[in-house]
Amino acid sequence: MSSVNPTDPVRPVSPVGRLTTVIGNGITRVTDRALGPYQSAIIRIGFSATWLLFLLREFPHRRELYGPEGPWSWELAQQLIATNDAFTVLMWSDSMVWFEIVYAVAILATFLLLLGWRTRAVSVLFMVGVLSLQNRSVFMGDGGDNVLHLMAIYLVFVRCAQVWSLDARRVRRGRERLERDGSAPQDRVGPALWCVLGFALLVATFGGLIPGGDLVPGGWLTFFWGLWVVHALWWAVGRVTSDTKPRALLDIVGNLTHNAVLVVIMAEACLIYAAAGWYKIQGGRWQDGTAAYYPFHLDYFSPWAGLSDLLSSSGTMVMLATYGTVIVQVAFPFTLFNRRVKNVLLAVMMTEHAVIAVVLGLPFFSLAMIAADAVFLPTPFLKRLGGLVARGRDRVVRRVLPGRALTIPGPRDPRRSPLSQEKESAEQANVGFTA
Repeated sequence: MSSVNPTDPVRPVSPVGRLTTVIGNGITRVTDRALGPYQSAIIRIGFSATWLLFLLREFPHRRELYGPEGPWSWELAQQLIATNDAFTVLMWSDSMVWFEIVYAVAILATFLLLLGWRTRAVSVLFMVGVLSLQNRSVFMGDGGDNVLHLMAIYLVFVRCAQVWSLDARRVRRGRERLERDGSAPQDRVGPALWCVLGFALLVATFGGLIPGGDLVPGGWLTFFWGLWVVHALWWAVGRVTSDTKPRALLDIVGNLTHNAVLVVIMAEACLIYAAAGWYKIQGGRWQDGTAAYYPFHLDYFSPWAGLSDLLSSSGTMVMLATYGTVIVQVAFPFTLFNRRVKNVLLAVMMTEHAVIAVVLGLPFFSLAMIAADAVFLPTPFLKRLGGLVARGRDRVVRRVLPGRALTIPGPRDPRRSPLSQEKESAEQANVGFTA
């Protein structure tokens, strides 16, 4: 039997060994769990809230904006869709009743996504609502619609309900009941919702309503059927308790997909700011420091004329706003390697978008950009923000309903904080039929 002598010299690790260790740790990190649970949750909440506010704000004008009798007529939209193959269910019929149904479903799906209820299915309905309305009338946007358009697709692949959602609460309650009673109730709502959506997809397929009816690679029909089959496989594997390897494999694939899409979202935000900043540098008005003056005096972007005049009355303020905007947008992608500088510029950009929302009257564009920026928010800040919201919610509940509080059934360790309990359950949550 050999033994190690503590006096023996320790052999230095070779560069190849260190590289192998780093690569192994990186692979384990991106496959073991879905990263950024709080960041993905705030993206879900931010974009769903933005779209919900837009739908409610434009509800009185919905028929003029997206209806078949609007300025962009159903015939013109049909001609455009025939050339670009964009997806919209509003082209299935020119009936006003059908339009009202689609608009109502879009509002309902957005609200459920905001709450995080059955996120896997609702995120697909949210995407369908966003694409259907935006592709129906392509000129009804202010720039933020492009970001929302892409994010609606990304959210389908992101595990955005690990925390701050009804899905996470249901998983936590089921786990607590399993620990307490030794059994947990079977999920019936998820499979029922899956069957209903599958039937609707079947009708649309045989009706030839979705582009890509021959299941060509990359077609919308292939995309929807692929999602439906994957979630069916996820549910079926979850029912098999004799072998955990298939479920572990699906977890790895899901984590990889989530993490990859999260990186794409970050890269897109950086690309937006980098492109905007470098294009501004080429403009003469941005170079001489006067570009910020002109938007304040456009009738379309002056909801508060007095405030616009006040902000543009100082040449120094205009110059600082002009150069500051360019510097922040160009520098932000390079600050991701320095956490402190990144957080400072992130706060500046969010403040800038808030000012744009008020002064230039572009609230939904600003909300969309702030929601995109939220992917870079630090986790400790988001946890503190979640704690503040939870405490505020509890105060409101106690004041409105005296003697009642929002409690979760099941045993709890009083020595542990609710935040640590939420963190533990969130890191173990899998968003599928049962989440």
